[in-house]
Amino acid sequence: MSTPISLRETERKVFRAATNDGLTDVLLGCFFLMFVIAPFLSEYWGDFWSAAAFLPFYGLIWLGIHLARKHIIRPRIGSAEFGPSRKARLKSFTVVMLVLNVMAFVLGIFAFLNFADMPLSTYPIVLGVMLLTGFSLGGYFLDWPRLYLYGLLTAIAPLIGEWLWNEGLASHHGYPVVFGVTSGIMILTGLFIFARLLLAHPLPAEEA
Repeated sequence: MSTPISLRETERKVFRAATNDGLTDVLLGCFFLMFVIAPFLSEYWGDFWSAAAFLPFYGLIWLGIHLARKHIIRPRIGSAEFGPSRKARLKSFTVVMLVLNVMAFVLGIFAFLNFADMPLSTYPIVLGVMLLTGFSLGGYFLDWPRLYLYGLLTAIAPLIGEWLWNEGLASHHGYPVVFGVTSGIMILTGLFIFARLLLAHPLPAEEA
């Protein structure tokens, strides 16, 4: 007797195969590089411009990833069109992340206006909770288990950084150290997955 085929499970596997190219990991790792470099730039440019300076960098990274998916990934594994349930799930994820980003923006303004009245320990805790929430939602909606691990890493990073700073073992609240390790893990993981995909799916003869 043949085993019944679950279309939902099949679509989930196809979605993972179509999106698990490692490049999103690289993009996330490059994003957290801001926490590594911006603290040093803020001494000269201020907090706003030291963060804004990364926008062109992010644009170049996004463009590079877009071109890599178009000219390197797609010729090897093709493309997929997903059903209404998957599209609805992605739409829900977009809405939830929009709400989360608005909440983070409001909390950021509140923290800026009340900086002198709030304990320093509040900031790493809130940042860690927001990052853990965002990555956990991403892991749930996108079916990417390693996003839960990234959420855990980014959640404990500010706390460890604060401890290093209080102990005099690191500067800038330890962010360059802890987020340097975190972004390095994400980028190396993404490059490993990307390289494995290229080895497993060589370019078809007609494309080569």
